[in-house]
Amino acid sequence: MNCRSEVLEVTVEARQVEEALLALLHTVLLHRSTGKFHYKKEGTYSIGTVGTQDTDCDFIDFTFVRVTSDELDRDALGNTGSDGMGQISLEFYQKKKSRWPFSDECIPWEVWSIKVNVVHLANEQERQICREKVGEKLGEKVINVVEVINRHEYLPKMPTQSEVDNVFDTSLKDVQPYLYKITYQITDTLGTSVSTTMRRLIKDTLAL
Repeated sequence: MNCRSEVLEVTVEARQVEEALLALLHTVLLHRSTGKFHYKKEGTYSIGTVGTQDTDCDFIDFTFVRVTSDELDRDALGNTGSDGMGQISLEFYQKKKSRWPFSDECIPWEVWSIKVNVVHLANEQERQICREKVGEKLGEKVINVVEVINRHEYLPKMPTQSEVDNVFDTSLKDVQPYLYKITYQITDTLGTSVSTTMRRLIKDTLAL
């Protein structure tokens, strides 16, 4: 199986890091979650509904849609790292049972990597422009995520009742996402080209 890999990159202020990450993580998780499976007998089941809610950002002119699940929200929030620069990865996988005494094999089938660059701005005017520009960029990223997910590419096949835990995370009480894990790494330096591009964008806006 070939693992599908997508990379998203955002340039933000330190105070915008968490909201930008949550907007993108929740967008992907929304489209990679289902309602809870309710089995009547092997091979026959119904799927519950997935609640959604709008979330307004405090430091970005942006509103994103997320699954109404406190447990899923806590997991995403707890894995956004710090206010530093770096990369966060959201990996979807399925389990392959192994014979005792070996542990199950986790096979990734889709990975979303979000690269975060942090810029430092001089004044409130620049921050206001950054607030608007980051909102515009996030809107473009969300559209990109939806376009990618709507492609007819590999998804794990619907499992039987005995194998549902190999494909979905059934531990949450109100939603059932595909099995996933979130990892991140922090870096200390910002690429000069990225910083220059964002500052030029803000200065060009100020000149209008």
